[in-house]
Amino acid sequence: MASNKPLKLPLAVAEVDRSAHLRSDEAYIKSAWPNALVLQFISEKFVSHSNQLTFVKGASLGEYDSQSDYFLGVKDGENFFLRHISNQTSNLEFKSLREIGSYLSPRDIGLAVHAQGLANWHSKHPRCSLCGGPTAVVLAGAVRRCSADQSEHYPRTDGAIIVLIKDDKDQVLLGRQKIWPKHRFSTFAGFVEPGESFEHCVIREVREEAGVELTKINYLGSQPWPFPASLMIAFEAVTNTPELARADGDEIEEIRWFSREDMKAAIADKSLILPLEISVARQMIKAWYGDGAEKDLVGDQSWQ
Repeated sequence: MASNKPLKLPLAVAEVDRSAHLRSDEAYIKSAWPNALVLQFISEKFVSHSNQLTFVKGASLGEYDSQSDYFLGVKDGENFFLRHISNQTSNLEFKSLREIGSYLSPRDIGLAVHAQGLANWHSKHPRCSLCGGPTAVVLAGAVRRCSADQSEHYPRTDGAIIVLIKDDKDQVLLGRQKIWPKHRFSTFAGFVEPGESFEHCVIREVREEAGVELTKINYLGSQPWPFPASLMIAFEAVTNTPELARADGDEIEEIRWFSREDMKAAIADKSLILPLEISVARQMIKAWYGDGAEKDLVGDQSWQ
């Protein structure tokens, strides 16, 4: 039977106090920079080494730049920043959060998720959505302000549900998108639409993508997914119409029911590839599988 342990969500851990009250203290931010621990990020990748984030002192990067250096917070008297660099230096090693996320400590995974989310947002919002004028970074990276109309713009997070569907035999239903590699299956997910609750989104997305109706919906947890700016809201649900399961043929190309024995065998014969260890989907599947998941659910994994 499945374990009753709490759902482990790797990207939901965080140990650094974001200390939002310090963002408006320009004197503090500038004075903290030289001795701060700084991450460097460009194009979805961090400067890293041996699957760990590389931190350098701010002083080694020159003076604080309010347009590219973002304050991340404080822990144990240490200040943390991100430098959003514009050119990739060949003598440095760069790796994505997808590649190294499962190796990071709670402190570092929390910093990386925060940093990547900020950097992605800044990259995509150089201009004002109201008047089209250029915007500048203010409040140590937390806000952009329009130079023309002075309107302020804040980082956005897109709410998305992700759901593990089960039947009355405790089998799980997984689907494969057309764009994914062969044999890559996962749980079902989708973005919350305007005016829609999480629960209604779960029902709609499952009906659209898998064709089944749901009788029970239970909230499991949430974690940020900064690829580029989502917050994944995790649920498990039970269907009383498993016989209606079918792929929508548009986004979902194939669906399969799995018992625990089926899943173990499919992984062993390489006819099933599960999502990344850091994903909500992987952790929901492992929690459902229960004892033996760490040993049995191994092999290839995919982030696509």
